[in-house]
Amino acid sequence: MTDSLPIVIVLASGRGERFVASGGSGSKLQALLAGKAVLAHTLANVQASGLPWHLEDAGHPGMGDSIAAAVRHTPDAAGWLILPGDLPLVQPSTLRQVAAALEGETQAAQPFHRGERGHPVGFARANREALMALEGNLGAAPVLKALRASGKVADIEVDDIGILTDIDTLDALARAEALLGER
Repeated sequence: MTDSLPIVIVLASGRGERFVASGGSGSKLQALLAGKAVLAHTLANVQASGLPWHLEDAGHPGMGDSIAAAVRHTPDAAGWLILPGDLPLVQPSTLRQVAAALEGETQAAQPFHRGERGHPVGFARANREALMALEGNLGAAPVLKALRASGKVADIEVDDIGILTDIDTLDALARAEALLGER
């Protein structure tokens, strides 16, 4: 592990209830996108970024619990990029941009695409204890909100619709397939 770089935490513990409610069967992370599982696309992009990564796929009751477990598993990291596993189109260059934004005084970084906030959200090492204390379904939103209030979040405009393209429904899967075809 390269401890001078933040670790990409890929969250793969969700239940995918909206995907099933939309008519999908099984795990949305195993749904096929261009012949390959959604999670396989996500992991391929993370690997292509060159950043160290950790897959958090143990069953946890909420996103906050998943993030806390992953940070506890990687306590010596320089920081963490929180990436839900159902974002298969996030470009490797976006991951590198968010990681680079964590240098200096910045405590968190979040990408935007055409004014809309997306993932991954990056957190500097100074947030380790706050991230390890997370629980429930809100994920890291409370930590990010507090950092925003203190002016310690870098917003990064990216030309990457993938930061917004999560696979929560069958319609979202079809949109992702169309976007992937355009690349």
